[in-house]
Amino acid sequence: MAYQKIVKAIPAKKRESLSDKLVDFLLKSKKEDKMPSDLANTILSQWQRGSLTTEAGLAALLEAAVLLEPEKTMEFLEQEPQLADVAKALKK
Repeated sequence: MAYQKIVKAIPAKKRESLSDKLVDFLLKSKKEDKMPSDLANTILSQWQRGSLTTEAGLAALLEAAVLLEPEKTMEFLEQEPQLADVAKALKK
């Protein structure tokens, strides 16, 4: 799936709150064994650089959240009016 392309549709003013919510989902997930090590390394690298709200950072977070907590992720996205299109794109 082209997460980078999907992230481009996220309004800039929503990126920080989305990043925070996705990190929250990942930290609370009991399904960490589903996380590929390269994706975890990408997220850690983005976090260290303070760039989880960039397109690359959000793409990695979104991919991980969909892998580990798809229901919670979709529910959150569908509840946010400006993020509903992101949820639709992820369902395709």
